[in-house]
Amino acid sequence: MFLKKGATHLETAALILAIILFIVGLIGTVVPLLPGVILIYAGMLLYGLMTKFATLDIYFYLLQALALIFVSFIDNIASAAGAKRFGGSNQAAWGALIGTIVGLFFGPLGIVILPFVGAVVAEILLKKAEFQQAIRSGFGTIIGILGGTVLKLFAEILMIVYFFMKI
Repeated sequence: MFLKKGATHLETAALILAIILFIVGLIGTVVPLLPGVILIYAGMLLYGLMTKFATLDIYFYLLQALALIFVSFIDNIASAAGAKRFGGSNQAAWGALIGTIVGLFFGPLGIVILPFVGAVVAEILLKKAEFQQAIRSGFGTIIGILGGTVLKLFAEILMIVYFFMKI
């Protein structure tokens, strides 16, 4: 399939391990307890180590590292951007960001609910916004999280496709 004719057992094992890490990484993008993009990059690095970097050079890994950084930034700003897009204030954006960070400790439900709560509380307490506007900002955070997840999955799939193109 992706292996050249005459691939060694080590190359086959390297590819299988990389694919397993890719799958777990993609799952980790949706299940926040797993570091998705890091696992994908680790799969590529493991493949390179096991094959003595025969097909993947430093430029490949630098480009993939840039993609990893990009995906990490998406993760941190998506909920805040969603709050801003739905009329939330800077305070709501910061509340959503703080809620996202705190939500990491409470699993998938925390990742969805706490940015919403953070934006709503910040709008009400700091901006003195009306309840309806605060709720709107909170929903914006959820949309931001979902949009960010879709964008992260797209970027990660591009990383994996590029990996297969290069090997």
